[in-house]
Amino acid sequence: MHLIINGQPTQVPDSCQDVERLLGHLNLGYPVLVELNGLALFPREFPSSTLQDGDRLELMRMVAGG
Repeated sequence: MHLIINGQPTQVPDSCQDVERLLGHLNLGYPVLVELNGLALFPREFPSSTLQDGDRLELMRMVAGG
């Protein structure tokens, strides 16, 4: 499947059928902010947010520091 992730064309396995599986494939743990086709998602929506060829995602890891 072809996705646009953070502005970059990216090929991912077809097994990445939803946002939660994609994050696992990319080794991105929580907390992470996800925008799918311009809509921000709550973490509880990750498993039910299915992906389709050509979808655009913005992924941002939350980092705390001092």
